[in-house]
Amino acid sequence: MHHPALELHEVTKRFGEKVAVDGLSLSLEPGAFLGLLGRNGAGKSTTLKMVTGLLAPTSGSIRVLGLDLAADPMQVKRQIGVMPEDMALLDMLTGPQYLRFVGRMYGLEDEVIDARAEELFIKLDLAAGPRALLAEYSFGMKKKIALCAAILHAPRLVFLDEPFEGIDPVTSRTIKDILLAMRGRGTTLVLTSHILEVVERLCPLIAILHDGRLHGFGPIEELRAGGASLESVFVDLVGGARTGELSWL
Repeated sequence: MHHPALELHEVTKRFGEKVAVDGLSLSLEPGAFLGLLGRNGAGKSTTLKMVTGLLAPTSGSIRVLGLDLAADPMQVKRQIGVMPEDMALLDMLTGPQYLRFVGRMYGLEDEVIDARAEELFIKLDLAAGPRALLAEYSFGMKKKIALCAAILHAPRLVFLDEPFEGIDPVTSRTIKDILLAMRGRGTTLVLTSHILEVVERLCPLIAILHDGRLHGFGPIEELRAGGASLESVFVDLVGGARTGELSWL
């Protein structure tokens, strides 16, 4: 039976009096590549935390790969990959040790983990010393390791929060190729980024959040009807843009 890869129905998240996400509903077909956009505080990270099981919604329902996330959280988590913005790494492990830990959590054999890790390290130019702890990695190298951990187990659905932040242009190109190849094999991807040019090139499907609500959702070409740039569409939908002139410059 065909199921959406991700389905949210009237999902709301409150923190006391603050409504971070307000009645969010959307559905993604398998193989979709969604760019999830919004200003700071729009509800993007809260949404990602809910759909990955890190936060429970105040109300509404979430289905992932045909499963009710609230009823089958472990079954869902076995099939998804997550690259959170804060990365949440185990800093006192080396890179290979960390990927061994992650791979074993997903039930992979050590030989499989090591082979995949070696290929990822080569592709992403992740050449830290064999004894270097993650705490010693640069910000960009930590981002690369977080991406490796998110895709090591060949998940069916991947959530990526600001994956290109701090990444050099050469490695960014490689990561884009990896993501597009994954989509070509049927993996569903959800990406958040403030770099609209990257989203415009990668994501055929766009969702724009503002004040926790969905202000735009659909194929990028429909949202850009008339040839407008994604930046123009985004600013028009969320508003609030001010001139860049300063009184003393």
